[in-house]
Amino acid sequence: MTVALIGTKIGMTREFMETGQSVPVTVIKIEKGRVLDIITEEKRGYNAIKVGFFKLKNSKLSKQMKGYFAKKNTEPKKILKEFRINNIGQFKEGNELGLEIFKDKKFLDVRSKTIGKGFAGVIKRWNFGGLRASHGVSVSHRSHGSTGQRQDPGKVFKGKKMAGHMGDKNRTMLNLEIIKSDMENDLIYLKGSIPGSKNSTVLLRESVKTITKKTIKEKHDAKVKAASAKKGKK
Repeated sequence: MTVALIGTKIGMTREFMETGQSVPVTVIKIEKGRVLDIITEEKRGYNAIKVGFFKLKNSKLSKQMKGYFAKKNTEPKKILKEFRINNIGQFKEGNELGLEIFKDKKFLDVRSKTIGKGFAGVIKRWNFGGLRASHGVSVSHRSHGSTGQRQDPGKVFKGKKMAGHMGDKNRTMLNLEIIKSDMENDLIYLKGSIPGSKNSTVLLRESVKTITKKTIKEKHDAKVKAASAKKGKK
């Protein structure tokens, strides 16, 4: 596993490429993380670093956490994350981590929480068709129908699609392309949409899958190269 960063979703806009192509992007404000602890294999059986994000008032802390941050001689942090890494030698307590760790990356994985929709019926939640509009159906047009069997097995199986809480779940978007990075303002522009409402917390990490697809710029350069080669043959 590699080190990840946490940011705040600001909203969506568009970016115009050099080719004139309009690309929808989500803007994320990156929060700089501070290394609070170095965990070694001798101490705990694995190598990792603990990173803190977002400033927090001292009054919001429990006594135990006040003692922890006082011992580390650092300002309180709202979110603490532990990342397992192999080469802990390049990190030291007190180091700040920012957008520079994604400097050479073209794609990222993004994890965030979807917008909560509250209690929803089966038609909205699972796209059921509902019952018939007439022919004896009364009051129960949008109900889910039968949920189980008779005496055997005499229960509703786990995972049955029924009415319930919709949304408000963690979801991961894989291989989102980095369109632009603004190091001065700690902003990163990712292609497409990301789950969650504005000002929601977002976790960004290096892509876990091997990526073979090309970026928008690489696709354009390949087209130009192919066109010039075709023109040269004529």
